[in-house]
Amino acid sequence: MTLRHHFELRETIATILADDQSVIDAACEGIRSARHEIERYILFDPFFEMSYEPVVVKEGPDIIQKMADAAEIAGVGPMAAVAGAVACAGVRAAHNTGASFCIIDNGGDIAMITDRPVHVGLYAGRSPLSGRYAFCIPPKEDMYGICTSSATVGHSFSFGTADSVTVFSPDPILADATATAICNALTITDQSCLEQINPIIEGIFAVFGEQSIIWGDIPTIVRAESREELITAGGLGFISGSLI
Repeated sequence: MTLRHHFELRETIATILADDQSVIDAACEGIRSARHEIERYILFDPFFEMSYEPVVVKEGPDIIQKMADAAEIAGVGPMAAVAGAVACAGVRAAHNTGASFCIIDNGGDIAMITDRPVHVGLYAGRSPLSGRYAFCIPPKEDMYGICTSSATVGHSFSFGTADSVTVFSPDPILADATATAICNALTITDQSCLEQINPIIEGIFAVFGEQSIIWGDIPTIVRAESREELITAGGLGFISGSLI
C-alpha cells in the first residue's frame, strides 16, 4: 500500500509517497540534511540566498555546487533551484535504502524514482486548465524531475505572467532553475527564451489562462480528477490519488 506523508520543516512543505515507512523516514532525513547544508552555507555566504543572478561557488557542499551550476545554466539565482534540490536529496536518500519507489512533491517541485506509472496533476491557479489534466509518467528507475513555476500562484517572486511553467528533466535541480527562468521570460507572443534550452531538459508545458505552449517531449496528458486536497501547500502540481 502506498503511504502518503506530510512533511514540514520551516519553509519546506512537502508530500512524500513511498511503500514503506522506513523509506519515508529516510526521505525525511535526506530533506533535513539537505536543508541543514544549505542553511549552514548561507550563513557563510548570504549573497547566495539573495541573488537573482548566478553566483560563483568556489568551495561548498555538493548540493550548493549543484544549485549554483543549475542556476548558471538557467541564468537565475541559485535559490531558484532550492526546492528541486531538497526534493532530489530526499529521493536520493530513499533510493540509497534500496527503494524503487519514492516521490517527493516539495511545493510543486517534484523529484521521483518510480517502478510504476503515476499521474502528476497540473495545477495552474485560476486557469481553466488547472486540475483538469495530468501527466502520465512512465516508470523511472533513475531520478526524474517535474518542476513548476508560476507568476500568479504562490509567494515566490517572478518577473513573468504565466499561470504555470512545468519542466520535465532527469535533473530535478536544473528543472527547478529552468522553470523559474522560463516563467520569468516566456509569453504567448514571445517564445524566444525557448531557443536556448539545455538539452538535459526534455520538455516544457506552459499555461497562460486558456492557452498552453508545449516545447520538446512532454509525457502523455490525460484527464484528471480535481483533488485540491492533494496539492502540497503553496504547490503547483500534485500526485493524483490513483497510482496507475
